[in-house]
Formats: sequence, structure tokens, C-alpha cells
Amino acid sequence: MARAYAVCRAIARREAKNFYYAFLALPRERRNAICAVYAFMRQADDLADDESLSRSQRRANLDRWLAAWHLAAGGSTTSDPVFLAVRDAIRRFSIPLHLLDELVDGVAMDLDHSASDAPDTYADFDGLYRYCYLVASVVGLVSIRIFGFSGDRAEKLAEETGIAFQLTNILRDVSEDAARNRVYLPLADLAAHGVALESLLHRAPAAPPTPAERALLAAIAARAEDYYRSAQALLPLIHRESRPALWVLVSIYHALLRRIQRAGYDVFSRRARVPTAQKIAILLVGLARMAWARLLG
Repeated sequence: MARAYAVCRAIARREAKNFYYAFLALPRERRNAICAVYAFMRQADDLADDESLSRSQRRANLDRWLAAWHLAAGGSTTSDPVFLAVRDAIRRFSIPLHLLDELVDGVAMDLDHSASDAPDTYADFDGLYRYCYLVASVVGLVSIRIFGFSGDRAEKLAEETGIAFQLTNILRDVSEDAARNRVYLPLADLAAHGVALESLLHRAPAAPPTPAERALLAAIAARAEDYYRSAQALLPLIHRESRPALWVLVSIYHALLRRIQRAGYDVFSRRARVPTAQKIAILLVGLARMAWARLLG
């Protein structure tokens, strides 16, 4: 099992640009489990995003992989280190299997859209919320079981924290998503701010945002800010020794949103990112908080 978890930690260290800093602020057993879940998500994501294959081929590959996982989760022999680690993690932390299925449902949503040349879109925020729930909120619901939590509100707050993170990702990736014929900003929001779908899909490279685009992106950012309040309310409900890790993660993602805001919502000329030095500074505070939590017992 040690080797299986080592493989998952390596995947997380290589791929989890923001998450991994938070993982480092967790005690080892919890860190192993969260890295296993991340590696599981990464495998599913890679299968769904392999653009060298058609959507139907990617969906078939994802279905085969999911069937193999179901067999492994049921106790069948497997040599896949990620499956081995996740199976151990769900046993240790009582993670419901249906949440992992929902994670896969989330990464498959784009594959289930029309295979025509029409862009992938969401009509309104309700539709986008469902997408964000599957790809991000479910991660939060899995994570709080690994972190440990108390209180009836924790699950709803974890769900809303995931929405905050995913809206931040959507804002950061507007330009890249449009290049892949995807617009995650709800069509109702585009209409309300007078932004044409075609203008987002075919705008001049690196052109600064128009006033209408800035207003649109600011409205999405305001929604995200509302959900970050849920993240702050969630922190006291998390087990003391895991609380610093969640604080690190929320701090990094919120810092990313604030960089987008300070840049005047120019997510087109360059991709917003939190500098590594700032992430390390946040992590050091998180590690100090973890040490303090251990002293308090």
C-alpha cells in the first residue's frame, strides 16, 4: 500500500498546481488519502480530455475505466496503484462510493454534450451550478470526510466552497475554454450584459476586455465572492489538525480570484496565476497553524 500511495503523491505533486500546497499541510494519513482521490480524478480527467480521440471514443474509454474501478472497489484484484490507494482511503475515511461516481459524472459532462460543431454552453446559472457541483463540490464533500468535520451545515458549506473554486477556475480559463469551443459563462448572463457568444468564441487574441465583458466577468466574480463566505464558515467545522490545509487551499484560490479582479478582469492577454512565492508564503502560515493545532492536542 505504501507504493500505491507514493504513486498518488507523485501524481499530485506533478499535476496539482494549487491543491498540492494545501495537501502538504495535512497529517500524513490524511495527505495520502487526499492525494489518492486527486490521482483518481486526474485519471478520469485525462481520459475525458484526450482530444486526439473522438468524444464517443473518450466516453467508451472512461466507461471501461469506471467499470474496472467498480470491480476493484468491490474487492476484485487490481494492479492499478491509484485504485488500490483509493480503495484503502474510502475504507479508512468512510467515503461513500457514490461520490466517486459523481466525480466521474462531472468530468464526463462535456463528453455528453452534442458532438456537433456547436459550442458547449450552459443556458443559465442553475445549469452551470450542476456542472460545478459535479466537478468541484463533490471534491469538497469527499475532502471533508478525509479532513474530519462536525456540524449539520458542513456538507452544504463544503458544496458551496467547491462552487467558489470552480467559478474562479472558469474566470481564469475563459480564453482557453473558448479556444476549445467551450463557454462556461451562462448564456443568460451573456445576454444580460450584452456580450454575444460569438464575440467570446472569436475575439482577437490578447485583446483587452470590453466594458461589457468586464461587467460580465465582474458579475461572475461577485457570485464567487458570495460562495467564499461559505468557505470561511466551513473552517471552524473542520477537524483542528486538518483546518490549516483547508485554510491554505481557500487562501490560494481566493488570491487567484483577487488577482483576476485587480487585473481588471483581463483574462485574455495572459493567464492569471498565483506566484509560487505567494503560495509558499501561504503554505508556511498553514504549516505553522498545523504545528499549533498539534500543540493544542
